[in-house]
Amino acid sequence: VHGSIIKEYPEAYPANSDFRIDAKLLRDQITSRARTVLLFLLAASALIFLIACSNVANLILARSVRREGELAIRAALGAGAGALRRTLLAESLLLCGSGAMLGAIVALWMVPVLGQYAARFSVRALDLTVDASVLWVGVGLALSAAVVLAFVPRLPSADAAAGLGLSSGSVRITSGTNRRLRLFAVTQIAASFVLLAGAGMLLKALIALQQAPTGFETRQVLVVNVPVVSYGRTVDQTVTFYQEIMRRIERLPGVDRVSAGSSVPWREGGFYLQFSVERHARVDGEEDPRARPRTVSPGFFRALGVPIVAGRDFNEHDRRDGEEVVIVSQSVAQRMFPSVEAAVNSRLMWTDQTAIKYGGLSTVPRRIVGVVADIDDENIVPGPAMTVYQSLAQVGGAGRLFVHTRTEDPYALVPSITRIIRQMSPDQPVERATTLEDVRAEVLAPDRLNALVFGGFALVALTIALVGVAGVLGVSVSARPRGVGIR
Repeated sequence: VHGSIIKEYPEAYPANSDFRIDAKLLRDQITSRARTVLLFLLAASALIFLIACSNVANLILARSVRREGELAIRAALGAGAGALRRTLLAESLLLCGSGAMLGAIVALWMVPVLGQYAARFSVRALDLTVDASVLWVGVGLALSAAVVLAFVPRLPSADAAAGLGLSSGSVRITSGTNRRLRLFAVTQIAASFVLLAGAGMLLKALIALQQAPTGFETRQVLVVNVPVVSYGRTVDQTVTFYQEIMRRIERLPGVDRVSAGSSVPWREGGFYLQFSVERHARVDGEEDPRARPRTVSPGFFRALGVPIVAGRDFNEHDRRDGEEVVIVSQSVAQRMFPSVEAAVNSRLMWTDQTAIKYGGLSTVPRRIVGVVADIDDENIVPGPAMTVYQSLAQVGGAGRLFVHTRTEDPYALVPSITRIIRQMSPDQPVERATTLEDVRAEVLAPDRLNALVFGGFALVALTIALVGVAGVLGVSVSARPRGVGIR
């Protein structure tokens, strides 16, 4: 359908424009964030399974060196290769079956924990259970591992008993067995370091994200959702309501400044509108740029510690019955004007046809009264952010209060702020009070969990590998007591 529309109206879809439509299954949309994480967990589990199998193979191989005399006697008494393999297979099945049962018991306890972990990416993770499919996978892995482990030891021939030194009880490691021991040990160490490297990269990325500068104050700024309740109120009454709330809250002890905005950094956003400015010439086929529309009150930038590069902030004279004004970010000024200072007192117009036609967006030219530093409120690692700020008094309610505090615990002010708002409007919702620092921490929580989980996997893998290598060293030392004694 979309393709036929493009063919029917080619003038509305220029070749150099990025008009597209994306379609995906609802299930994939719901699980998309969790899918990648769970695939990484699956890969980490496969590596740990490989390490564990290599470890057990090493221990079985080391034990078989001590049992070569027993196996040689069985062969001399008439046991064929098949009988010996069946004996080893029975032992492997007992070992792997016990391990699988223990794994199933642990899974019954661990799957709900991992479900809570993955629920940060998709709520459907809470439905994860240990069902028959998981148990059958465990049985299949146990049987596969048992068969592989049964063929790890080298079987002696029927006439090999004479060369084993049974009377002296000495243990000899052949070159083939030694190579296998080394191969399994190297496999364990290599897989362990793959997991360690992955955990290290996740930790490094997490540290880089946590240390990335935000461009505005986060620790002492408390943000409170106060959704616009427009039922029974005019736009002017809504604006007056927010202005009175800010005036009363600013009188509280420990409050430095109060302002209002339309978007909580990192928690909301993703909305863009096309715009243009006067005397900006477009090249052929070029579309108008898009910017993030934001509504703020006077003092918003001061409350967040964002510098005004040129011009001024909004003030009490920027009302609905006055001249329409906006403030633009530095990226807008640098792209649309020859200099940042040239942007001040120029005119900006919204040109987004969809918002104009269906959202009632006004096309009245707005005078740019100021330029502020970029605030990338959508990405943890900030980048250039084209943003157009509109005045609260001219647009209406913003819905978010930003309270810059002087106290060590900004949350201590939440009851007082809630009481003030409820005194003015008992049915007004007051939601999700938190500091901007904690909002950022909430966004980074999945990354911290990833680093923690994969770090735990890596430590488990390294522990298993160390146990396996210690077993190999123990066998190697016991096989050459004379050489060690002489040294």
